[in-house]
Amino acid sequence: MIWQTARRGISLERPLVMAILNVTPDSFSDGGRYVSLDTALRRAGEIIGEGADIIDIGGESTRPGSRRVTADEECARVLPIITAITERFDVPVSIDTSKAEVARAAVEAGAEIINDIAGLRWDPEIADVAAATGAGLVLMHSRGEFGTMHTQPPVQDVIEEVTSGLRHSVAEARQRGVRNEQIVLDIGIGFGKTPKQNLELLAKLDKLSTSLEGFPLLVGASRKSFIAKTLGDMPPEERLPASLAAAAVAVVNGARIIRAHDVGETVQAVRLAAAILEQR
Repeated sequence: MIWQTARRGISLERPLVMAILNVTPDSFSDGGRYVSLDTALRRAGEIIGEGADIIDIGGESTRPGSRRVTADEECARVLPIITAITERFDVPVSIDTSKAEVARAAVEAGAEIINDIAGLRWDPEIADVAAATGAGLVLMHSRGEFGTMHTQPPVQDVIEEVTSGLRHSVAEARQRGVRNEQIVLDIGIGFGKTPKQNLELLAKLDKLSTSLEGFPLLVGASRKSFIAKTLGDMPPEERLPASLAAAAVAVVNGARIIRAHDVGETVQAVRLAAAILEQR
C-alpha cells in the first residue's frame, strides 16, 4: 500500500504517525508555542527524533470558537517554516489548510501533502492543486461552515453520515483529476459528533474502511475533548493516556495513519499495536 505524494511514495504497510506542528497563537492544545521559526524548527527536530513519519503544519486553528484568518496571514505563518523544515530534513511535510491558495503556496514551498478538514466542501479547488502537483490529499469528514462545524446538531447514524460525506469528497476529488493513490480519508473525530459517536467511529473503523473502498484511514483523536467528556473533565495536556488508548484501538481496527501531539509516546503505542497485530 503506497500513498503517493508530490515528492515520493510513502509506504503504509506499517501504520505511521503524523506529528502535529501548529504555528498558530490559538490552537486548543499548543497554541503559541511554535509560532517563531526557531521554535518551530527546534520542535521539528525533536519530533523527527521521536519517530515522526510526517509533520503536519497548521496555520489556522480549528478549535471551537477560533477565528478565520486570511490566506495571506495563513501563508505568512506557515511558508517560512515549511521552507526551513524541508531544506533541513528529509521528512514528508503536510499543510493543514482548507484554502486552495494556501495549499498551492505550501506545495511550492516544499509541502507534499494537503490536509483539508473540510473534505473539499469549502474550497473544491484544493483538489485542483492536488491534481496539478501530485500532492497527497487528506479528505476529512466534517459538517457545517468554519464557524458552525463544532455546533452542528448530531446526526442519528454517524457511520452512514461519515461514509456518505467521505464518498462525496472522494467523488469530487476524482472528478477534478486526483488519483486514488493520492487520497487518504480522515473520519473527523471531534467535528460535529457526540462523544459517544466518536467512540463508535473508533470501534467500527474496520467497517468504515470496507465501505470506503479500502482507502487508507487517518485518525486524529489526540487530546480531543471527547476524552474529557467520556472520562471526566481534564485539560488537554492530561489526556495523553487516553489518547494513546484511542491510537492503539484505531491501529487494531485498521487505521494506517495516527495524527498526534505527543509523538514519542504515540510512536511506541502504534508500533506495539502493529507488532501485536502481526501475531494474529
